[in-house]
Amino acid sequence: MAKYRKILVAYDGSPSARNALVQACRLAKTDKSWIKVLAVLPAYEGDLELIGVSRITETITGPGQTLLGEAKAIADAADVHVLANMEQGEPYDRIVHVADDENCDLIVMGRRGLTQLDRGLMGSVTARVIGHTRKDVLVVPATASLEWDRLLLATDGSPYSAAAVVRAIAIAKARHAGMTAVSVAYTNDEFSALAPAEAHSLVRRAQELLQDIKPQAAAAEVALTTVVREGEPQEAILALAAAMKASLIVMGSHGRKGLTRLLMGSVTEHVIGLGDCPVLVSHCDVSTA
Repeated sequence: MAKYRKILVAYDGSPSARNALVQACRLAKTDKSWIKVLAVLPAYEGDLELIGVSRITETITGPGQTLLGEAKAIADAADVHVLANMEQGEPYDRIVHVADDENCDLIVMGRRGLTQLDRGLMGSVTARVIGHTRKDVLVVPATASLEWDRLLLATDGSPYSAAAVVRAIAIAKARHAGMTAVSVAYTNDEFSALAPAEAHSLVRRAQELLQDIKPQAAAAEVALTTVVREGEPQEAILALAAAMKASLIVMGSHGRKGLTRLLMGSVTEHVIGLGDCPVLVSHCDVSTA
């Protein structure tokens, strides 16, 4: 399924969240989707009888109502109707559960972080959402626009990348877009000098991975360009995205168990944190897509 029917936008009032909602509204108009906007407030853990406020509910929920009012104004300006919801609790947990309860196809989030370090770490809420959900997650930088004309698929041959391949090809077919697929052989100068045979083997493996994608793209009548790069995967992917002015990067998520899955893997995390364009992390079920 290349077009999304139900979109959940996580809204916290930040510039990146505002832009994420704007881009989600554009997508909803194109695909005739509906949008639910979710604002999550931290749960109050104090003694309500001791805070000395007569209108307790209003005091606790007031900031959330303000956020939802802002979101509705943004949607009204885009001529898109949205449903708004406010939850209290751990943000990533509420986002994941509401997406499940509402049977949403896509979660849209803004990318937080202003410094290079902050961007590299991407943001714990976003990381946790991606690590725990089985929905696709679109992460949008504060100044980026969601376009479909220059798709970049990053694949490493894992089952999770296979899911991203399915999604990227479906998107390219539905949007009548060309697509570039990149696979990176993880090497460096020292490795290539000390183990040239192994380095060549990694490059050959990357080439084979891309060859496997070509029949799928051909069957969908999607124009595909394949690129093999060597080096640090995240650096190679970001450099190619910048060179081709990619409008959207599609990647998979390793979805690891336990605490390690919160980190997602440095490649996905760094591409999201440091890229200039939106990144779609696909959790597409390859058995049903």
